[in-house]
Amino acid sequence: MTPTAPVARLSGRKMTMGHKAVVLVSGGVDSTTVLALARQQGFEIYALTINYGQRHKAELEAARRVAAALGAKRHLVLAIDLRSLGGSALTAEIEVPKDRDLRDMASQIPITYVPARNTIFLSFALGWCEVLQAEDIFLGVNAVDYSGYPDCRPEFLEEFQRLANLATKAGVEKTARYRVHAPLLEMSKAEIIRAGIKAGVDFSLTHSCYDPDSEGRACGRCDACILRRQGFLEAGLADPTLYA
Repeated sequence: MTPTAPVARLSGRKMTMGHKAVVLVSGGVDSTTVLALARQQGFEIYALTINYGQRHKAELEAARRVAAALGAKRHLVLAIDLRSLGGSALTAEIEVPKDRDLRDMASQIPITYVPARNTIFLSFALGWCEVLQAEDIFLGVNAVDYSGYPDCRPEFLEEFQRLANLATKAGVEKTARYRVHAPLLEMSKAEIIRAGIKAGVDFSLTHSCYDPDSEGRACGRCDACILRRQGFLEAGLADPTLYA
């Protein structure tokens, strides 16, 4: 089936100030860059962070820092309980994989995958869009350095966009035409970091690690840390993360 419209990459499209967008913000490199790009395009930012029962709160603190620094009109931290479902190293007492090389990361869906997470997050973002009378959702998924996550693929985003316009009152009544923006979809981590710097991101505010220590310092060994460090290295920039 054909989606309502192609999922938006970086189009350069400028919006009149005050046009609202819901941006999913985790506090990491990718979502922070997306927030900055949405702001750069002229959107009024409504940042949405999901406290889903993940194994640490460092990323929630980073999301608050990022939303404040980049001028979100409102930042909503929404609590849901995916820990009750488990099934992931991020929501259950399952060891986080460490010291994997890039080929291993790309070879299979890792245990850090949270079942249906992006579907759930996008559903909440869609609901908030309908309340706000906004039509645009931004998220920082990436199909290059995506560690095998099935809900970071363009096919998934296109189908969700189609669903958004079928499953909402505003969509059925044609008072809204929902659009999912994934501007980082085909970018490498280094390209994302460069785009973030150009858009005014201070990456020292962000957090990427799946398994930080009690002081919030990154482990440097999980998939997220390895991809982050590699990205900064390839971008020719110093990684401001504090590693344990």
